Amino acid sequence: MNLHPVRVHRSDENLPREDQLAHKIARVAADPVAVTDEVTEMVINRVIDNAAVAVASITRGPGVAARAQALDHPATPGAAIFGVTTTASPEWAAWANGVAVRELDYHDTFLAAEYSHPGDNIPPILAVAQHVGCTGADLVRGIATGYEIQVDLVKAISLHEHKIDHVAHLGPSAAAGIGTLLGLDVDTIFQAVGQALHTTTATRQSRKGEISTWKAHAPAFAGKMAVEAVDRAMRGQTSPTPIYEGEDGVIAWLLDGPDARYEVPLPEDGEAKRAILDTYTKEHSAEYQAQAWIDLARKLNREHPETTDPANVVSVTIHTSHHTHVVIGSGANDPQKYDPTASRETLDHSIPYIFTVALQDGAWHHVDSYSPERSGRPDTVELWRKVQTLEDAEWTRRYHSLDPAEKAFGGRVEIVLADGSTVVDEIAVADAHPLGARPFARADYVRKFRMLAAGVVEEAEIERFLALAERLPALSVDEVRQLNVVARPGLLEAIPTPKGLF
Repeated sequence: MNLHPVRVHRSDENLPREDQLAHKIARVAADPVAVTDEVTEMVINRVIDNAAVAVASITRGPGVAARAQALDHPATPGAAIFGVTTTASPEWAAWANGVAVRELDYHDTFLAAEYSHPGDNIPPILAVAQHVGCTGADLVRGIATGYEIQVDLVKAISLHEHKIDHVAHLGPSAAAGIGTLLGLDVDTIFQAVGQALHTTTATRQSRKGEISTWKAHAPAFAGKMAVEAVDRAMRGQTSPTPIYEGEDGVIAWLLDGPDARYEVPLPEDGEAKRAILDTYTKEHSAEYQAQAWIDLARKLNREHPETTDPANVVSVTIHTSHHTHVVIGSGANDPQKYDPTASRETLDHSIPYIFTVALQDGAWHHVDSYSPERSGRPDTVELWRKVQTLEDAEWTRRYHSLDPAEKAFGGRVEIVLADGSTVVDEIAVADAHPLGARPFARADYVRKFRMLAAGVVEEAEIERFLALAERLPALSVDEVRQLNVVARPGLLEAIPTPKGLF
């Protein structure tokens, strides 16, 4: 890997194009280096993972609305839409599928200087592959690039510190991945990356306070913008330059300002794109920083059942990293995180709620754990309001560690009981993490898909999709176009379709 210095330049400095970060990203995307077998296997895992969480979302409000919009933009050949056999224009298919993938907040993650769900790259890259007519090998290459660029940006440039939503790294990565998929030249990808970034910077109010359904739409919007940016760049249209380093650019006015300095890691020429191997998926449908806490709560449920009764508990204090404390903990100062009537989107960003329910139930379910009946249960509300988070400097340090063996997303919990005793335990990473108690492997991804598809998809369709996905690098153009999951007959037809402008 090479570390590329990035800073703001005055216009009169005339930063050469080849020294601009967007151009360096484009060079990585255009590099024809082979994809390793290990990366290919992980790409297959994540295609299965995305399909799993998408099919579980296709009957939910955001997925229904986004699919309805996409279906109002049919195209031939077009791209597949989760749940149906009708195809749509690729940018709209990317939109609908991106919403379905993100709705349950249940797919893969990478956390460093910034947050990200790199699997959000897959819907736009796959949509373009299906519309244009790419092979499975092309698709694997494109997805490997999307993951590489997003992870590299996330390692170096924080967005949330400046209240910019993390999808600002997704627009450029998806555009780069599409560039690789199509075998575009460096200059075209450069323009597409710049346009994709320019159109996807937004505030992170979508993840603050009362969290709305837009949380699921935000990454889908970035993917849609990436598809459109590539289309414009292929037609010869140019983008604001330099988009990152300009004196009126993203860094100068949205991020660390005119004195900012970053070092962005990117593969050298000829170096394999391996960043997907640094990412990790979710066993539970909740924000990633809650994954380890669900596992610890399940353990405490078994070993200390007395902690599940609010009558026995004086206080629950979760000592954790700064990020966890201020984003999904009590440090966010969002009263909604303690509100039994809060939206599902809000509850899955409330570690006090998540820890309480997992502690009492000894389990976590992507639907039942968020139901109004569950969040409103009196004993749960009583215990929930005894839970607080505190930042711990050591867990913050481990969160930011560059050493994979030390990097942690958990912390320590102290439960003070009414009899004066204290229960203390800790966890560093989720059980499903590569360094966790039960790292996810292919069988786990398949099991997750089967679980989430049950009742939504017929068994024959489940088997058909899995057989295709596991042969991904060998798929023909026609087989790539079949890389979709169709709902069982009658399921979607019974759901009212919202009408808008189209």
